[in-house]
Amino acid sequence: QVQLVESGGGLVQAGGSLRLSCAASRRTFMMRAMAWFRQAPGKEREFVAAINWSGSVTRYADSVKGRFTISVDNANNTMYLQMNSLKPEDTAVYYCAAGHTVAPLQATFGSWGQGTQVTVSS
Repeated sequence: QVQLVESGGGLVQAGGSLRLSCAASRRTFMMRAMAWFRQAPGKEREFVAAINWSGSVTRYADSVKGRFTISVDNANNTMYLQMNSLKPEDTAVYYCAAGHTVAPLQATFGSWGQGTQVTVSS
């Protein structure tokens, strides 16, 4: 079982930046992609961004394109999400996930972290 631990969440004003990290305890053969999802209060969990371990393939939700950047550090089994120009609607619990394909589908990700809260004030 792969353990994923997120960090870096917090409270920030609109227009500010945060960097989330997700550390994986190990990598498996099937763990070819990593992703960030988020869940706002009263809403369903939604896709944010995904990446493969070489960093050559990335995918973003339209709502974050141009503002968020996903990246990986292979040597340390760590994924990052740099979030700039944050908006109040970005407020959510952010979850990292490990799976086998770079796709905006929760079902393709079998391992999940506990989540980190991001709150953007207006």
